[in-house]
Amino acid sequence: MRLDALIAEDEPLLRQALVGQLQRLWPELNLVAECEDGAAALEALESQQPDLAFLDIRMPGVTGIDVARALQTVSPQTQVVFVTAYDQYAIAAFEQGAVDYLLKPVTDERLLATRQRVLARRQAGLPDPTLLERLLRQLAQQPSTPQAAPPLAWITASNGRETRLVMLEDVLYFRADSKYTSVVTADEELLLRSSLRELAEALDPNRFRQVHRSTIVNMQAVASVSREDTGRGVLRLKHRSETLVVSQPFMSLFRGM
Repeated sequence: MRLDALIAEDEPLLRQALVGQLQRLWPELNLVAECEDGAAALEALESQQPDLAFLDIRMPGVTGIDVARALQTVSPQTQVVFVTAYDQYAIAAFEQGAVDYLLKPVTDERLLATRQRVLARRQAGLPDPTLLERLLRQLAQQPSTPQAAPPLAWITASNGRETRLVMLEDVLYFRADSKYTSVVTADEELLLRSSLRELAEALDPNRFRQVHRSTIVNMQAVASVSREDTGRGVLRLKHRSETLVVSQPFMSLFRGM
């Protein structure tokens, strides 16, 4: 059985290793996308609609759990295989049949077992989506591993030759801009040398949310969110006149708002 698959893993060496194992042990599997983060995975899922997605649970910004939660909207026929180094997750819940899992480092034996499970599940029909939703709720409730450092409270950004100290609570949004990242406050726009991906790893996830591959927004600065006929969203800010686009795949992350 020929299936299309996507891999989302933020560690390049681990991503390459999994690609190599799949090519060797599952040669009929067609890898349609190799994504370095959850944001890229959401966009690839929407465009490629693969049969299978290998999702690293812990990725900066949009996590594997976030991606899986969006599947019913973005690519409902896609089966999930979670890839994780953290065996404290609710492993027993995976046995319900909603998804499979691989523990890092992935062994050939375990990958072959996953292959058999995926193919058997495909022949039997896709699992009840409520099983996946229940599993995702369990995973979200699991205690996270201690962070190496608390979320950032401030950053330094430049305005011409001047370097400013900017408190994160004053930032309305970040936007990727070529080699730099724009830092937008109510009063000005500054430049930061860090990439959006680096920022996503350091920002407080309870305050900042990625809404586009190139945009992270401070949710406390959002006045409203609306959906266009095209499926994409529009964020209106409290203290600036411009609006921010929410890519259609990212709208699923706003369920319940």
